[in-house]
Amino acid sequence: PKRGRVPAFKAASDINLEIYPGEVLGLVGESGSGKTTIGRAVVGLLPIKSGELTINEKSLSGRKQKELMAIRREIGIVFQDPGSSLNPRWPVGQSIAEPLLLAGWNHKELTDRVSELLDLVELPRSYRNRYPHELSGGQRQRIGIARALALSPKLLVADEPTSALDVSVQARVLELLQEIQKEQQFATLFISHDLAVVDLLSDRIAVMQHGVIVEQGPKDEILRNPTQDYTKRLISAVPVPDPDQQAKRRSDRRK
Repeated sequence: PKRGRVPAFKAASDINLEIYPGEVLGLVGESGSGKTTIGRAVVGLLPIKSGELTINEKSLSGRKQKELMAIRREIGIVFQDPGSSLNPRWPVGQSIAEPLLLAGWNHKELTDRVSELLDLVELPRSYRNRYPHELSGGQRQRIGIARALALSPKLLVADEPTSALDVSVQARVLELLQEIQKEQQFATLFISHDLAVVDLLSDRIAVMQHGVIVEQGPKDEILRNPTQDYTKRLISAVPVPDPDQQAKRRSDRRK
Protein backbone atom coordinates (compact mmCIF):
# COMPACT_ATOMS: atom_id res chain seq x y z
CA PRO A 1 0.00 0.00 0.00
CA LYS A 2 1.06 3.57 -0.59
CA ARG A 3 2.47 5.41 2.37
CA GLY A 4 2.09 9.02 3.35
CA ARG A 5 -0.70 11.32 4.40
CA VAL A 6 -4.28 10.32 3.85
CA PRO A 7 -5.80 12.63 1.23
CA ALA A 8 -8.41 15.11 2.41
CA PHE A 9 -12.05 14.13 2.06
CA LYS A 10 -15.44 15.56 2.94
CA ALA A 11 -16.51 14.17 6.28
CA ALA A 12 -19.82 16.05 6.16
CA SER A 13 -21.64 18.07 3.51
CA ASP A 14 -25.00 19.76 2.86
CA ILE A 15 -25.63 20.12 6.59
CA ASN A 16 -28.54 22.35 7.58
CA LEU A 17 -29.24 22.44 11.31
CA GLU A 18 -30.89 24.98 13.59
CA ILE A 19 -30.91 24.86 17.38
CA TYR A 20 -32.97 27.34 19.36
CA PRO A 21 -32.36 28.69 22.88
CA GLY A 22 -33.48 26.17 25.48
CA GLU A 23 -33.68 23.38 22.92
CA VAL A 24 -31.76 20.10 22.73
CA LEU A 25 -31.07 18.75 19.25
CA GLY A 26 -29.96 15.13 19.25
CA LEU A 27 -27.56 14.24 16.42
CA VAL A 28 -27.45 10.48 15.94
CA GLY A 29 -25.77 8.04 13.60
CA GLU A 30 -23.44 5.09 13.51
CA SER A 31 -19.70 5.38 14.12
CA GLY A 32 -18.10 7.18 11.19
CA SER A 33 -21.31 8.91 10.12
CA GLY A 34 -19.77 12.36 10.60
CA LYS A 35 -21.63 13.49 13.70
CA THR A 36 -18.50 14.20 15.77
CA THR A 37 -17.08 16.13 12.80
CA ILE A 38 -20.09 18.45 12.98
CA GLY A 39 -19.59 19.03 16.70
CA ARG A 40 -15.90 19.79 16.30
CA ALA A 41 -16.57 22.15 13.40
CA VAL A 42 -19.14 24.05 15.47
CA VAL A 43 -16.62 24.75 18.25
CA GLY A 44 -13.84 25.62 15.79
CA LEU A 45 -11.69 22.50 16.15
CA LEU A 46 -12.18 21.64 12.47
CA PRO A 47 -12.39 24.02 9.49
CA ILE A 48 -15.62 24.66 7.60
CA LYS A 49 -14.89 24.59 3.87
CA SER A 50 -18.10 26.29 2.77
CA GLY A 51 -21.41 27.46 4.17
CA GLU A 52 -22.21 29.57 7.21
CA LEU A 53 -22.19 28.97 10.94
CA THR A 54 -24.19 31.43 13.05
CA ILE A 55 -24.14 31.56 16.85
CA ASN A 56 -26.62 33.82 18.65
CA GLU A 57 -27.27 35.70 15.37
CA LYS A 58 -23.52 36.25 14.84
CA SER A 59 -21.96 34.71 11.74
CA LEU A 60 -18.50 33.18 12.10
CA SER A 61 -17.84 33.51 8.38
CA GLY A 62 -15.23 36.07 7.31
CA ARG A 63 -14.37 37.11 10.86
CA LYS A 64 -10.94 38.09 12.11
CA GLN A 65 -9.33 35.81 14.67
CA LYS A 66 -10.01 38.19 17.58
CA GLU A 67 -13.69 38.41 16.64
CA LEU A 68 -13.90 34.62 16.29
CA MET A 69 -12.45 34.13 19.75
CA ALA A 70 -15.07 36.44 21.25
CA ILE A 71 -17.93 34.58 19.54
CA ARG A 72 -16.54 31.16 20.41
CA ARG A 73 -16.70 32.08 24.07
CA GLU A 74 -20.43 31.62 23.62
CA ILE A 75 -19.88 27.93 22.78
CA GLY A 76 -18.98 25.21 25.29
CA ILE A 77 -18.06 21.60 24.63
CA VAL A 78 -18.22 18.47 26.77
CA PHE A 79 -15.87 15.85 25.36
CA GLN A 80 -16.45 12.11 25.18
CA ASP A 81 -13.55 11.04 27.40
CA PRO A 82 -13.33 13.10 30.59
CA GLY A 83 -9.94 11.61 31.43
CA SER A 84 -8.10 12.70 28.31
CA SER A 85 -9.79 16.12 28.14
CA LEU A 86 -8.35 17.29 31.49
CA ASN A 87 -4.71 18.23 32.02
CA PRO A 88 -3.33 15.56 34.40
CA ARG A 89 -0.75 18.03 35.79
CA TRP A 90 -3.35 20.56 36.90
CA PRO A 91 -5.76 20.52 39.83
CA VAL A 92 -9.24 20.33 38.35
CA GLY A 93 -10.06 23.79 39.67
CA GLN A 94 -7.38 25.16 37.37
CA SER A 95 -8.90 23.31 34.41
CA ILE A 96 -12.31 24.79 35.19
CA ALA A 97 -10.78 28.25 35.51
CA GLU A 98 -8.77 28.13 32.27
CA PRO A 99 -11.53 29.58 30.00
CA LEU A 100 -12.12 32.34 32.55
CA LEU A 101 -8.43 33.18 32.73
CA LEU A 102 -8.21 33.39 28.94
CA ALA A 103 -11.25 35.68 28.99
CA GLY A 104 -9.48 38.09 31.34
CA TRP A 105 -11.19 37.38 34.68
CA ASN A 106 -9.29 38.44 37.81
CA HIS A 107 -8.28 36.08 40.62
CA LYS A 108 -11.25 36.76 42.91
CA GLU A 109 -13.73 36.42 40.06
CA LEU A 110 -12.07 33.15 39.03
CA THR A 111 -12.17 31.74 42.55
CA ASP A 112 -15.83 32.64 43.09
CA ARG A 113 -16.91 31.34 39.69
CA VAL A 114 -15.12 28.00 40.15
CA SER A 115 -16.94 27.59 43.47
CA GLU A 116 -20.26 28.33 41.77
CA LEU A 117 -19.54 25.80 39.03
CA LEU A 118 -18.58 23.06 41.49
CA ASP A 119 -21.86 23.70 43.29
CA LEU A 120 -23.68 23.53 39.96
CA VAL A 121 -22.31 20.07 39.12
CA GLU A 122 -22.81 18.87 42.70
CA LEU A 123 -19.18 18.39 43.71
CA PRO A 124 -17.61 19.61 46.98
CA ARG A 125 -15.70 22.86 46.60
CA SER A 126 -12.64 21.18 48.10
CA TYR A 127 -12.38 19.09 44.90
CA ARG A 128 -10.88 22.11 43.16
CA ASN A 129 -7.52 21.05 44.62
CA ARG A 130 -7.72 17.44 43.42
CA TYR A 131 -6.10 16.05 40.32
CA PRO A 132 -7.99 14.14 37.61
CA HIS A 133 -6.56 10.75 38.64
CA GLU A 134 -7.99 11.25 42.12
CA LEU A 135 -11.56 11.42 40.77
CA SER A 136 -13.92 8.81 39.38
CA GLY A 137 -15.01 8.88 35.74
CA GLY A 138 -18.34 10.41 36.64
CA GLN A 139 -16.69 13.08 38.77
CA ARG A 140 -14.25 13.92 35.98
CA GLN A 141 -17.13 14.34 33.55
CA ARG A 142 -18.83 16.67 36.01
CA ILE A 143 -15.62 18.73 35.97
CA GLY A 144 -15.80 18.68 32.17
CA ILE A 145 -19.36 19.98 32.30
CA ALA A 146 -18.36 22.71 34.77
CA ARG A 147 -15.52 23.85 32.51
CA ALA A 148 -17.79 23.85 29.44
CA LEU A 149 -20.27 26.09 31.27
CA ALA A 150 -17.67 28.42 32.80
CA LEU A 151 -18.43 31.33 30.46
CA SER A 152 -22.22 30.75 30.41
CA PRO A 153 -22.34 29.67 26.75
CA LYS A 154 -25.34 30.17 24.50
CA LEU A 155 -24.63 26.80 22.84
CA LEU A 156 -23.32 23.60 24.42
CA VAL A 157 -21.94 20.78 22.28
CA ALA A 158 -22.07 17.46 24.16
CA ASP A 159 -20.15 14.81 22.21
CA GLU A 160 -21.09 11.36 23.55
CA PRO A 161 -20.67 12.74 27.10
CA THR A 162 -21.44 9.48 28.92
CA SER A 163 -20.24 6.77 26.53
CA ALA A 164 -16.91 6.41 28.40
CA LEU A 165 -18.62 6.09 31.80
CA ASP A 166 -19.83 3.07 33.71
CA VAL A 167 -23.52 2.38 33.23
CA SER A 168 -24.02 2.87 36.97
CA VAL A 169 -23.07 6.56 36.77
CA GLN A 170 -24.33 7.44 33.27
CA ALA A 171 -27.90 8.07 34.36
CA ARG A 172 -27.04 10.61 37.07
CA VAL A 173 -24.64 12.55 34.84
CA LEU A 174 -27.30 12.75 32.12
CA GLU A 175 -29.93 13.77 34.66
CA LEU A 176 -27.62 16.50 35.97
CA LEU A 177 -26.92 17.80 32.47
CA GLN A 178 -30.64 17.85 31.73
CA GLU A 179 -31.39 19.77 34.96
CA ILE A 180 -28.73 22.40 34.22
CA GLN A 181 -29.87 22.80 30.62
CA LYS A 182 -33.49 23.33 31.63
CA GLU A 183 -32.46 25.83 34.29
CA GLN A 184 -30.05 27.87 32.15
CA GLN A 185 -31.87 27.44 28.81
CA PHE A 186 -28.81 27.25 26.56
CA ALA A 187 -29.12 25.52 23.20
CA THR A 188 -27.58 22.04 23.11
CA LEU A 189 -26.22 19.88 20.31
CA PHE A 190 -26.25 16.41 21.86
CA ILE A 191 -24.22 13.92 19.81
CA SER A 192 -24.79 10.23 20.48
CA HIS A 193 -25.15 6.79 18.94
CA ASP A 194 -27.51 5.79 21.77
CA LEU A 195 -31.10 6.42 20.75
CA ALA A 196 -32.38 5.68 24.25
CA VAL A 197 -30.31 8.57 25.62
CA VAL A 198 -31.35 10.86 22.78
CA ASP A 199 -34.99 9.98 23.44
CA LEU A 200 -34.52 10.99 27.08
CA LEU A 201 -32.86 14.36 26.47
CA SER A 202 -33.77 15.72 23.04
CA ASP A 203 -36.56 17.91 21.73
CA ARG A 204 -35.67 17.28 18.09
CA ILE A 205 -33.51 14.66 16.38
CA ALA A 206 -31.32 14.75 13.27
CA VAL A 207 -30.14 11.44 11.80
CA MET A 208 -26.78 11.37 10.04
CA GLN A 209 -25.43 8.80 7.58
CA HIS A 210 -22.28 8.97 5.44
CA GLY A 211 -21.77 12.66 6.22
CA VAL A 212 -25.27 13.91 5.37
CA ILE A 213 -28.48 14.49 7.33
CA VAL A 214 -30.98 11.92 6.07
CA GLU A 215 -33.87 12.84 8.36
CA GLN A 216 -34.69 15.37 11.07
CA GLY A 217 -37.74 16.49 12.98
CA PRO A 218 -39.49 16.41 16.38
CA LYS A 219 -38.32 13.59 18.63
CA ASP A 220 -41.58 11.66 18.72
CA GLU A 221 -42.01 11.92 14.96
CA ILE A 222 -38.53 10.55 14.24
CA LEU A 223 -38.58 7.75 16.82
CA ARG A 224 -42.22 6.66 16.44
CA ASN A 225 -42.79 7.26 12.74
CA PRO A 226 -39.47 7.39 10.85
CA THR A 227 -39.56 7.75 7.07
CA GLN A 228 -36.01 6.67 6.17
CA ASP A 229 -34.90 3.03 6.12
CA TYR A 230 -31.63 3.96 7.82
CA THR A 231 -33.49 5.54 10.75
CA LYS A 232 -35.70 2.47 11.01
CA ARG A 233 -32.61 0.24 11.16
CA LEU A 234 -31.08 2.38 13.92
CA ILE A 235 -34.28 2.15 15.95
CA SER A 236 -34.63 -1.60 15.42
CA ALA A 237 -31.06 -2.09 16.67
CA VAL A 238 -31.92 -0.65 20.09
CA PRO A 239 -32.21 -3.58 22.57
CA VAL A 240 -35.64 -4.17 24.12
CA PRO A 241 -36.20 -6.44 27.15
CA ASP A 242 -39.73 -7.56 26.21
CA PRO A 243 -39.67 -10.97 24.40
CA ASP A 244 -42.93 -10.13 22.58
CA GLN A 245 -41.42 -6.91 21.21
CA GLN A 246 -38.30 -8.84 20.18
CA ALA A 247 -40.43 -11.36 18.29
CA LYS A 248 -42.39 -8.57 16.59
CA ARG A 249 -39.16 -6.92 15.44
CA ARG A 250 -37.88 -10.17 13.97
CA SER A 251 -41.17 -10.64 12.18
CA ASP A 252 -41.12 -7.08 10.82
CA ARG A 253 -37.58 -7.52 9.50
CA ARG A 254 -38.61 -10.65 7.59
CA LYS A 255 -41.41 -8.81 5.80
